[in-house]
Amino acid sequence: MPLKTLFLNPPSFENFDGGASSRWPATREIESYWYPVWLAYPAGMLEGSRLLDAPPHHVSAEETIEIAKDYEFLVLFTSTPGWTGDQKLAEAIKAVNPKLRIAFVGPPVTTSPDRALTECPVIDFVCRREFDFSVVEFANGKPLDEILGISYRKNGQIVHNPDRPQVEDLDALPWVTDIYKRDMDVTRYNVPFLLHPYVSLYSTRGCPAQCTFCLWPQTLSGHAWRKRSTDDVAAEMAHAKELFPHVKEFFFDDDTFNIQKARTIELCAKLKPLGLTWSCTSRVTTDRETLKAMREAGCRLLIVGYESGDPQILKNIKKGATVERARDFTRDCHDLGLTIHGDFILGLPGETKESIRNTINFAKSLDVETIQVSIAHAYPGTEFYDFAKQHGFIINNGQMVDDQGHQLAHIEYPGLPTEYVLEMVHRFYDEYYFRPKAAWRVVSKAIVNRDLKRLYGEAKSFMKLRSERNKIVQATKAKKSHEGTKPANAEV
Repeated sequence: MPLKTLFLNPPSFENFDGGASSRWPATREIESYWYPVWLAYPAGMLEGSRLLDAPPHHVSAEETIEIAKDYEFLVLFTSTPGWTGDQKLAEAIKAVNPKLRIAFVGPPVTTSPDRALTECPVIDFVCRREFDFSVVEFANGKPLDEILGISYRKNGQIVHNPDRPQVEDLDALPWVTDIYKRDMDVTRYNVPFLLHPYVSLYSTRGCPAQCTFCLWPQTLSGHAWRKRSTDDVAAEMAHAKELFPHVKEFFFDDDTFNIQKARTIELCAKLKPLGLTWSCTSRVTTDRETLKAMREAGCRLLIVGYESGDPQILKNIKKGATVERARDFTRDCHDLGLTIHGDFILGLPGETKESIRNTINFAKSLDVETIQVSIAHAYPGTEFYDFAKQHGFIINNGQMVDDQGHQLAHIEYPGLPTEYVLEMVHRFYDEYYFRPKAAWRVVSKAIVNRDLKRLYGEAKSFMKLRSERNKIVQATKAKKSHEGTKPANAEV
């Protein structure tokens, strides 16, 4: 029998979606959680294991410590904003279960394994990049010095074993939906723009795109695009439909689900007979024929990373897309009846007050269903981080979140103060959603889907966060005024 293993997405800040599969770790404006897909794969390979996704199930640190008493091996998925709290939790768990072996996985220990092992002595080893087979081999008794892709201490020195090759045969991995059924309550997972309840999974790994800010391909999954066979994906979807008859939507949370036209169309032909409602990520480079096949196969919504409406910024971040192509793509989606949730980021390299205005106007002209506006975060291990560090643009010691886990602006360019960027996030939302057409669209959809209660709760949560962020802005302005620095003018 393998070591009795607990796979943990740890408790953290309230509403913090920070590990397991969240590509943008932070406390959400509206409570929402992505599934711990990465942890579900090895959990499916080890008999007697358990996957504990603490945040959506509202499992406290105290409860987690109590649960961990019954296990021999802990695999904890950490994040950069959650690192300090995760370290303290591991120490507390080790104190009550001294024989427990502990491994940390996730982007921070991939990019800084030495720091992780130095700062947290209770960690036995960390896994760099994909960790599926590394933790399974350890649980099955393989010595540390024979496991690829890990770092650990030996005779007072930190040892880095050779890298582990990326997983190529994705069909050989277990189906994560079986672990969801075994260990999780799918009704606890909510994403505002997806139907509730929903279930997410991957059909591919990796992303060949070179976006400089994107955390996942540069730290965990890599740029090599690997795909499951369309037969395997369709079979799991049919299985998931039986496991979760009450689920309203399935979501393909791939970095780039539809990047290969032939494969996407082939998969759609196999999904169509299942009669499922599903959604996925998409780049604006997807052509109309592919979008049409997706729509006919049951696709409802696309998450699209537009990022910016300024052509130069798109070049700066190596987006591999243009404003013109984004407009054509959006027009095709509207014509075909595909809903879009658009993602935008303020504070990317080259950002100015003018480029922010360009992005707001661009978003309004696209008129997609819903949007998310984020503050640019330079995560260690990304090209964006190296750029910001090299030019001295990182401020506040790189602090990304406040004491409640909410995003803080930690990148400041000459002539673009952080408090201005924070203010413009709110201006962006206001200008977008307070248009009569946009407001009515949100409310009418909530009425049709019988989700008015959820909409009310989301609006209340967002306004609360808005108030807290405004306090931060005013405090920053007051501090700069006191120090003799002219505060930013929010007018654009």
